[in-house]
Order: sequence, then structure tokens, then C-alpha cells
Amino acid sequence: MSALHLIFLITTVVNCHNITAILSAFPEYSQFNNYLSQTKLVDEINSRTTVTVLVLNNGVVSSLAAKHPLAVMKGVLSLHILLDYYDNKKLHAISDGTTLSTTLYQTTGTAPGNVGFVNITDLKGGKVGFGSAVPGSKLDSSYTKSVKQIPYNISVLEINQPIIAPGILAAPAPSADVNITGLLEKAGCKTFVKLITDSGVLKMYQLAAAKGLTVFAPNDEAFKAKGLPDLSKLTNAELVALLQYHALASYTPKGSLKTTTDPLSTIATNGAGKYDLTVETAGDDVKLDSGVGTSRLASTVLDSTPVCLFTVDSVLLPVELFGTAPAPAPVLSPDASPAPAPDGLSPEPAAAPSPFASPPAPPTEAPAPAEGPAPSDGPTADSENSNAGNGVDGVKAPSVVFALGATLMSVMMVYVLC
Repeated sequence: MSALHLIFLITTVVNCHNITAILSAFPEYSQFNNYLSQTKLVDEINSRTTVTVLVLNNGVVSSLAAKHPLAVMKGVLSLHILLDYYDNKKLHAISDGTTLSTTLYQTTGTAPGNVGFVNITDLKGGKVGFGSAVPGSKLDSSYTKSVKQIPYNISVLEINQPIIAPGILAAPAPSADVNITGLLEKAGCKTFVKLITDSGVLKMYQLAAAKGLTVFAPNDEAFKAKGLPDLSKLTNAELVALLQYHALASYTPKGSLKTTTDPLSTIATNGAGKYDLTVETAGDDVKLDSGVGTSRLASTVLDSTPVCLFTVDSVLLPVELFGTAPAPAPVLSPDASPAPAPDGLSPEPAAAPSPFASPPAPPTEAPAPAEGPAPSDGPTADSENSNAGNGVDGVKAPSVVFALGATLMSVMMVYVLC
């Protein structure tokens, strides 16, 4: 195992802050902590390598929450999450005495201009002011005290008043009134919109939206992709299952997807078929794996509690309808002839029930298991650095065992410190 791989492992483990656990030690911030969980902002904070959280005490949060719905609370709290590290020392050493810091609200795509930035100004005499970066805004919030730091990953600082940017307190439309089709058409998903409308699946989405809905809408180019199965050959029930597979019956923003480790149940999930998705992440990049292929989260169309609408760059193809991904091709010698590719599997025909029927069960006769794991988007670090079976000389077994043991020991020590 290479030194670079060891450094990567240790770095991954070091970034293990948990804002919920940190704030649990301070009962005066229990309301703030509670709203971070309700709005799923906790996942965004925990997925960030460097972040500063500006906390408000229970009295301030209760007063704010009494006047505004959860969607507004999420916007306000996201303005209190700075995507940089600030502690007491750094606050009093700001170059030129003032700076603008990017907040999590700026990353939502709904913050016009510099509404998603916060002005931090060292007022001297030990005071530091915070306010919206929009010109003309006042520094209504003041730094009160330092709460907790894990240099240089996360810092928690208390301020005395909420930072309010122009327009951030405007309540969005209730989830029942969200124009799903209009938003998705504008985002370039007209083919998907026609399918969910004609099949009746749109009504299922609208019913789910009241409690929580996340939609992964393939863009129009995804339906023109080379190799996409002929969806017109699907039965009505299979098409409904496919479209249900593109949604979750829960509010799951991008931050939550980045921290997800368990398979995600979709609206298509039932007792007869799993119809689930797994998530792959690399930095801020999120991919959904159906077992047949992967699809990248391309853009956020809407993130307003309790509804999330995303565009994806590929149609999600469930294993239950399209079989497993093909095994990787064997390595051939120059004299060998490539074997013909196996014929693709077709969904088992079924009678067409109503559009609201449950998704069909998986085919009775499952395809034969593949000889090896499905191909990934690229080689892993282990595969690139591995010498096993490739004829590399000079690598002794004791050396490998020693290196592996040292790596595991280092990672375990860092994990304990976290």
C-alpha cells in the first residue's frame, strides 16, 4: 500500500466531526440542534471538510421558529453555516478588518446576487459584527463566545442575533402547491414530465410531496443515450415501476445523499422487489447506482422542505426490470478471439394493470450470476496500486503484511482520537 493511499485513509478518518454530538453537550443550543436535524442541514455540515457554525441560543431560535415555517428556518440556518474556518483568533485578525464569507445558503442555487454571503467585521474593542453581505445591510449580530473547535475542520461560535438577508424570510409555496412539472420542464426534463403525466405517476408524486418527496428526473438527453433499452416495449405496470423508481418518499437533499451509506428505498419498493438505489460520492459529486448502471446528480432544481427535485444525466434502470450489469470483459491474449456478447435480458411480459398498480415482481428466473463484479466508472486506488498477479518482482510478502499492519494501526489511532 502506497504512502499516498495511507495519507488518504488517515485524512478521511480525521474529517469525522459530528455537529449533533458536539451541540448535545450544550443544552442551551438544543433548539438549534433540533432544527439542524429537521432540515437535514446536519448532513451538509458533517459532509464538509471545513465549516464554521454560528449558533443561536434556545430563546432566539424559539422566537424565530414561532413566526416562520420549517422551509424558512432552513434558509435562515443555512446562512449561519460558513464554508470556512473561523475561531476567536482568526476573527480578530481579519485582513483590513472586514471580509465576506460564503455560506451554505449560497450553494443552494436560490440565493440571488450576494445574498448567500455574510459580512464579518472586526469592530475592535473585542467585538466582531455579523450581517448580510447585501449592500446597505446592518451588522445586527455580534460574536458572543467560542463554543467548540476541532482545528481546522469545524468551529462553533455563538452570536446573539440571527443574520437575516433580504428576502430570506419569504415563505416558499406549500409543498402541495409546488409545480413539479413546470419546474422540471424548465430544467430540461420534458420527456420525463410527459411520461409521469401520461402514466399517472405524477399524482403519486403530488400525494407524497405533503410528507416528503425527492425526485431524480433524467434530462431530455438521457432519453437519447446510446444503449438505452426501448422503453416503449415495457408494459404499463413496468413503466409505472420505472417512473416510481426515480423518486423517494422522503425529503433527501444533496447533503443527506452524500452521507448515506445504506440502500435507498424508492416509491417503487415493495415486498416483491427491492427497487432500491445505492449512493456513490466523491467530494461534492454524487452518483446513484441502480445495479445496472450509474447516473450522476446533475443539478438541484428545488430544495425546499419537504420537497427536493434533482436532474440526473442518465435514466435509472432497476435490476428488477433490466437484469444485472454485465460482468467485466476477460483479458484476452493477442491470439484469442473475443467471445460474442450475451443477449440482453428482456422484461417478462405481463398484463397491463392500472397505472396505480404496485410495481411488478422481479422476473421468476433470475439471470445467471456474473463471473465478477460489475465494472465501475474508473479504477480504484487499490486496483491501480496492486501488484498481485501482474508479474511484478521484488515485492516480498512480509513487507506487504508489515505495511498493511502499519496502515491499519495508524488509521485506528486517528479514529480513536476522533
